[in-house]
Amino acid sequence: MTPFNILRWLRSCAGGFRAALVLLALPAVTGRADAQQKLLQEVDVALVLAVDISYSMDIDEQRLQRQGYMQAITSPEVLTAIRSGLTGSIAVTYVEWAGTLSRSVLIDWHVVSDGASAQQFADALGEAPINRAYRTAIGDALLFSAEQFDTLPHRALRKVIDISGDGPNNQGTYAPVARDQVVAQGIIINGLPLQLKDVRPGWFDMEDLDRYYETCVIGGPGSFIVPVRGPERFAEAVRRKLVLEIAMPVLPQRLDQGAARLIRVSDGIDPFCLEGERRWQQRRFIYEEP
Repeated sequence: MTPFNILRWLRSCAGGFRAALVLLALPAVTGRADAQQKLLQEVDVALVLAVDISYSMDIDEQRLQRQGYMQAITSPEVLTAIRSGLTGSIAVTYVEWAGTLSRSVLIDWHVVSDGASAQQFADALGEAPINRAYRTAIGDALLFSAEQFDTLPHRALRKVIDISGDGPNNQGTYAPVARDQVVAQGIIINGLPLQLKDVRPGWFDMEDLDRYYETCVIGGPGSFIVPVRGPERFAEAVRRKLVLEIAMPVLPQRLDQGAARLIRVSDGIDPFCLEGERRWQQRRFIYEEP
């Protein structure tokens, strides 16, 4: 039967013209569905690297931080951890943050499955400019990082935010409030508290920043922190943290820690978690007094 006869037969049927349109459209629809399915590659972990770019770190420390991530993602230890996963691949994106108005995606979602793809990610980081901004809005950084999973073009067995910072929250959404909202979405938050300098008396220097991150920032099943005490330890800490995040089993052995963090804010925010806001208000009060 010729195409002309097929169409004439369809027109003789009730709704034949509409049926013809549907038939003609099927290949295009099927093609789009196949393309979308190919995009939805499965990965072991979808990882947001949320990196502090506040002015509390000088430009040399910012460069050290950037180089630490570049070295870690291409290290043999991290690549071995990636290859040992169920799918042998992870998806990673690099987010920079400071104050409430300073949040951006520097490197979009990128699949790392071998040395070449890891090097591509590292090269993109190396070519990107070093950015700096004011204030420290950890809570808003967590919420922004969680939004990035909405654009993830892959299926992930686990979703993790890896947030680094050198001070407590002092602007925007309270850190524990944002943490609980993010964890409720099934996202794990791990922390990298940076204590790169010897703590000295000052408005925003926090001697127990590791405790702050553990109490107020991280959350979810199996969540953890890796404190960085000294610039020379940064690359090693990032590498160790990535290995733990990638190699952690899909079903963590401990579920109690994350569950407890989900309900803490409903009982009231720990005053310790508001230390950054308190210091900022105190500073403003002193310097704005006539």
